[in-house]
Amino acid sequence: MYAVRAGWQEVGCAPYLASLRMNQAKSWEEFRKACTFSRIPGENMIWADKKGHIGWQAVGISPIRKNWSGLVPVPGDGRYEWGGYLPIELLPNKFDPVEGFVVTANNNLTPNNFPNRNAIGWRWAHPVRANRIEEVLSSGKKHTLEEFALLQSDYVSLTARVLVPMLKRLPIDEKYRILKSKLKNWDTFELSPESTNATVYVEWESLLQKAVHKLAVPEKAQKYMKTIPTKRLTDWLVTPPPFLGANPLLIRDSILIACFKQAVDNITVRLGKDENQWQYGQANNKHIKLTHALSDWVTDPTLKAKINLGPIPRGGYGETVNNSSNNLNQTHGASFKIIVDTENWDRTLGINNPGQSGDPRSEHYGDLFNLWGTGGYFPVYFTKSKIVAVSEKVLVLKP
Repeated sequence: MYAVRAGWQEVGCAPYLASLRMNQAKSWEEFRKACTFSRIPGENMIWADKKGHIGWQAVGISPIRKNWSGLVPVPGDGRYEWGGYLPIELLPNKFDPVEGFVVTANNNLTPNNFPNRNAIGWRWAHPVRANRIEEVLSSGKKHTLEEFALLQSDYVSLTARVLVPMLKRLPIDEKYRILKSKLKNWDTFELSPESTNATVYVEWESLLQKAVHKLAVPEKAQKYMKTIPTKRLTDWLVTPPPFLGANPLLIRDSILIACFKQAVDNITVRLGKDENQWQYGQANNKHIKLTHALSDWVTDPTLKAKINLGPIPRGGYGETVNNSSNNLNQTHGASFKIIVDTENWDRTLGINNPGQSGDPRSEHYGDLFNLWGTGGYFPVYFTKSKIVAVSEKVLVLKP
């Protein structure tokens, strides 16, 4: 017999309602107190104030498991009961870190010596997105709002920095030699919409993931463990493990070459033989098309054309700062972005996708779609005089 218990069914677990308290906090201490009411979902909450103080507080309802990790089902016979919930103020946090910034990108921020490890999750995003942000912020220079906008739209792949150099020294058939040479000279590792190298690289990395997964995960377990973390992929390719076979280095190299050749062949089928047409961001490759949830029930073709948007070109993938998912048609990522200057809130920049209206009859239903797609922003004003000055219309709701 097994038992299932869900923490989110507890009283006081209305998602995001605690943000009302956070928005009224006037100090770090008040902010942390407000965070104790944020039970669902687990999140990283960030503090910044006019005096230059910054902080981070993890939030979420966390069952205390005294004698097991929670990673696998356990008998529901009373031996594995939760020991209450860890107080949210005891979850990981930091204030005014010495590095001068806080970076969160779904990566693991839990300190190695955190005493309540079994109250924290075990699965995290690959740290490359956070590492790229840290790389930019650690440059020693002060950054402008415009530079932060560029960082939010950053398409540099740190994984490509690791994998591409491994391919350079390996021999390959003449048919693929020119494309391999182009990739060899690709030193930005930027998955920009205009790049043809990005097209080849992303297909190659995807095939490497599948090839190594097939060797690393037992066949019977593959339907349950369908992918391997990118960190494992890069670690195993840099230092080939014994499961690759009697000669791990040789097999590793053969995998690198075989997957590269297959990547080129796949792209040729998808985009044609003209390599000048292999731009990464395009309708037949990396793009985004928004299809309304009710699209299939709309019979008016004019209305259907209004509610569905795109496709437009995209760059990046699931592990660039600008996360555009690992699908050719982007399925997730940041639809809303904001850059706040706490010294002068009227300098704030923001973007929303596809528009600020949910009514397809409105000109503001999809007017931000292309701006968002190209990494653009608009001013977000906070003072009443600024808001009134740019207001297009005022909607008054009367009971």
